[in-house]
Amino acid sequence: MSETGGEGWGQSGNPTTVFAYEGHQGPEEGGMKNEGEMRKGEEEGQGKEEDEDYDSPPERQIVVGICSMMKKSKSKPMTQIMERLCKFEYITVVIFPEEVILNEPVDKWPLCDCLVSFHSKGTNERFPLDKAVEYANLRNPLLINDLNMQYYIQDRREVYRILQEEGIDLPRYAVLTRDPDRPEECNLVEGEDHVEVNGEVFPKPFVEKPVCAEDHNVYIYYPTSAGGGSQRLFRKIGSRSSVYSPESCVRKTGSYIYEEFMPTDGTDVKMSCQVYTVGPDYAHAEARKSPALDGKVERDSEGKEIRYPVMLTAMEKLVARKVCLAFKQTVCGFDLLRANGHSFVCDVNGFSFVKNSMKYYDDCAKVLGNMVMRELAPQFHIPWSIPMEAEDIPIVPTTSGTMMELRCVIAIIRHGDRTPKQKMKMEVRHPLFFELFEKYGGYKSGKLKLKKPKQLQEVLDIARLLLAELGQHTDCEIEEKKGKLEQLKTVLEMYGHFSGINRKVQLTYLPNGQPKASSEEEEGPKEGPSLLLVLKWGGELTPAGRVQAEELGRAFRCMYPGGQGDYAGFPGCGLLRLHSTYRHDLKIYASDEGRVQMTAAAFAKGLLALEGELTPILVQMVKSANMNGMLDSDSESLTDCQQRVKARLHEIMQKDQDFTEADYQKLAPTGSPSLVNSMKIIGNPVRTCDQVYALIQRLTSQIRKRLEDPKSADLQLYHSETLELMLQRWSKLERDFRNKSGRYDISKIPDIYDCVKYDTQHNSMLGLEDTLELFRLSRALADIVIPQEYGINKPEKMDIAQAYCLPLMKKIQLDLQRTHEDEAVNKLHPLWFRYSRGVMSPGRHVRTRLYFTSESHVHSLLSIFRYGGLLDEVKDQQWKQAMDYLSAVSELNYMTQIVIMLYEDNNKDPGSEERFHVELHFSPGVKSCEDEDNVPMGFGFRPASAENQEKQTNQGSLEDLSQDEPDRALPLSELISIRRSPMIRNRKTGSMEVLSETSPGSSSKGASYRLFPSCSRQSPEIKPTGLGFEGCSMVPSIYPLETLHNSLSLKQVDEFLNAVCEDSSDAHAKTMKALSVLFDTSSQGYGQAHTYPPPKALSSSETPVRPPTHPLCLSSGPPSTVSSAGPSSPTSVNPSKPAIHFSFSE
Repeated sequence: MSETGGEGWGQSGNPTTVFAYEGHQGPEEGGMKNEGEMRKGEEEGQGKEEDEDYDSPPERQIVVGICSMMKKSKSKPMTQIMERLCKFEYITVVIFPEEVILNEPVDKWPLCDCLVSFHSKGTNERFPLDKAVEYANLRNPLLINDLNMQYYIQDRREVYRILQEEGIDLPRYAVLTRDPDRPEECNLVEGEDHVEVNGEVFPKPFVEKPVCAEDHNVYIYYPTSAGGGSQRLFRKIGSRSSVYSPESCVRKTGSYIYEEFMPTDGTDVKMSCQVYTVGPDYAHAEARKSPALDGKVERDSEGKEIRYPVMLTAMEKLVARKVCLAFKQTVCGFDLLRANGHSFVCDVNGFSFVKNSMKYYDDCAKVLGNMVMRELAPQFHIPWSIPMEAEDIPIVPTTSGTMMELRCVIAIIRHGDRTPKQKMKMEVRHPLFFELFEKYGGYKSGKLKLKKPKQLQEVLDIARLLLAELGQHTDCEIEEKKGKLEQLKTVLEMYGHFSGINRKVQLTYLPNGQPKASSEEEEGPKEGPSLLLVLKWGGELTPAGRVQAEELGRAFRCMYPGGQGDYAGFPGCGLLRLHSTYRHDLKIYASDEGRVQMTAAAFAKGLLALEGELTPILVQMVKSANMNGMLDSDSESLTDCQQRVKARLHEIMQKDQDFTEADYQKLAPTGSPSLVNSMKIIGNPVRTCDQVYALIQRLTSQIRKRLEDPKSADLQLYHSETLELMLQRWSKLERDFRNKSGRYDISKIPDIYDCVKYDTQHNSMLGLEDTLELFRLSRALADIVIPQEYGINKPEKMDIAQAYCLPLMKKIQLDLQRTHEDEAVNKLHPLWFRYSRGVMSPGRHVRTRLYFTSESHVHSLLSIFRYGGLLDEVKDQQWKQAMDYLSAVSELNYMTQIVIMLYEDNNKDPGSEERFHVELHFSPGVKSCEDEDNVPMGFGFRPASAENQEKQTNQGSLEDLSQDEPDRALPLSELISIRRSPMIRNRKTGSMEVLSETSPGSSSKGASYRLFPSCSRQSPEIKPTGLGFEGCSMVPSIYPLETLHNSLSLKQVDEFLNAVCEDSSDAHAKTMKALSVLFDTSSQGYGQAHTYPPPKALSSSETPVRPPTHPLCLSSGPPSTVSSAGPSSPTSVNPSKPAIHFSFSE
């Protein structure tokens, strides 16, 4: 009989594969040879070898046999993994046919050196585990999964016994064993709402599991108070995995395990978590909707069951290792429950593969292949060098040229491309608004955010009521203006429902009312308290923003050491390997803005090679609750310094004359080249505003004409926007930008630039005239207004930056400190250290902390590094070059990044300042619509590391999974043009099709190289036209990271952060006027908060402000969220305390 399905590769660098074995041949039949015949063949061919080319295929192959039912052997996961396993030069895979396994004696089975065999049920027959054990005893192959232990896995009683012996937490349970002949004779007492088994009482809800692990008919019984009945789980059939039954009585025949029902924590309440190990040092975890919930299987648009990513804790990683070793199953799956702050194993499934994960297939093949070669290559005298283990310390070259261990990566990242933000302010005094303010606790802090559908509906109801009153009474005393009320109503009625997080209303208490600007209002200010209502809408992450974030996440992998594999077409599997081998401590934080949260989710998807929709990733992996202003900012609560800066900025920009030398000194005292250049473009600020206003008028006129044209009236713009909606946002800017007196509202300049940038990038197909000129002028104005709003001179920049960033700075400081200190949250069971020999424990992991936030925090944090005194520009030439580069950057665009990397030199004394090495990197984010010729260029990412480029192997392919080189930083290419795809397709003989990244050229700056070659992917909402921005088919590139400094010590950075935080305490104590909320945690310092009594809405007398009788407290939230002390920023701190201290529960 012949072999089919295999491919023989003729070079020694390629595998000889037998991918299926269609028949059974004994050694005497000439098919699969035994070891003696192979040696004889080697001797006979020895003389011939001398004349053959040295690239001839090896004579001896390690044969990996797959012995399982054909449904399993030919499943997609098995096929994908075996294809990758065959890429090992000396490995051949043979699949045992099902008819041979069932019908032939074991001495007729194919020969193999390594056996992958596992029990399962076939279509008509069960797998003959007894024969597999007999074969293993006869041939003595290397066993990937122990066969004898598989008998135990089939019995849940034995599974629970072994788990208990290993000290692994289980739900409380009892075993009821019945004699099949006398089922009534058992120790079971059933009550209405409980059962008693062997004296152990289980109140409902409880779980009833058959002792046979092959029986998936698991029942959950509910108490009468919840309606009674039971949920009956079964093996998935179509889109059902369970049904509800009114039957409340337990089963009266058969043996069962009864265990308490575990209500799972937080967002996992609807989830069932599965963990898949490949050896003791690798695990992949994911969750799906629990079958106990409603029995309906959640599927995506392709019909696949939706899987949610899961981050295992340090203790759960230890549990995975213990399960793998206890059951002697290299490839093993088990079920995990998270409840009451603990993790419980509730089932062990034995041999299990992850479905639909290319990353897992790559990892599994690599782990198994290296395991086989490590065990068998010496035995068969195969010239195979043992590669560096995946669990070895991640060594990477630093920019100073030495080899150090990467310990920590901290990144602060601005959100991705979004729709234009829109905002409307109005002062309200109607009693209904005060009642709403009081209802939701606004008087506790003096401000209130309304985002929930119920809350927004109440605001809408008030707006409708007031509009109705205005219509009936022409002399109505209600002071809200009809136009703004109509706008409030229109915005809240958009989309026909309240969903998502794209609209919010903020209310701020004004004890003396809002001062009226004479240029805007004819009436003088009203006496008495009022509320400032701010309505915000828009600002949603666009499809382009999602692509930007995901691509950046993929590129971020390359900062981590090692990895010659290729996941989904991108290099950087060193990070993915770190993550799956338990040595990557990752946490992702985001502000409460929807665009920021979705950016974080998209980034995580790219970073970890996750699949599926963003919502499950957001729910499971991004923390945004209870962070107390660490990443959020309330732009309506300005410090005194900010108010003064804005007033001075407004004054300078209102001069109807060319900028004088004095103006340059006032507006650009730091001498920033980007700022000076913008001032030169503007010349006369009022005349430039005139031009901008005229261009806006022309733009709205063109849009109106398009609306009147029947051919384009229903034209769909980018992200489902219509011409009518586009006209609304531009008309609003036209109304708001110039007042009745003819003066310009400078605060609207960022909004104008925001809108024209959006339309230039996404709606250029309209061909509207003069948009590029409007873009040029508004950008010049914005390049002055936006950065200078965060301070004009250095002291102001520091004052405002500290107000925004104090909580974040303290958190960064803790992240750096905790990298080399033992943390209570990561302390493991003492047994861990027994298991950790040869494996790096979580105490040696790479810590990654990602903070996604808005423009204000990025500007502020950069100001702190620039002006806080970290280094002296005069004494440090590298820092001076970095400051010159930052001064030339005109805009901190979407996806701007500030990255801090911490290394440890294990050769230095632990107490030495040279032990820990810090690097600071920066990228200004997305490239603008206009490619300026004078784009500032830095000196590359980690420039001194480029000397290692020649040593690198070809990254970005699965060509040779068996070669696991020592971990190194991966040098990447220069910036890739947005007009060409960075990906080309390669097809290797006998391999899967993979995508490999190509480099158009090497770095142009000597020893430096670029990290993050900017990737440009098509937006899912756009049809490709090949026209770049003009055709809206491409996503803008992202500037590569630039190294600002590469030789900082941890002590130096820590002292700098300490000094900045202490200065912040002193400075803000003097300027404190805004409101702050106190957070009461153990060992925390307190500030002083203000509360406001409910006013009489239309009273003319000033309402007094009363201090609180006790600190205001917020709950810390679940352990999975950040729960820290710290005020919302920007704010002030208690002058009596040197610094605010935090207790972040991670």
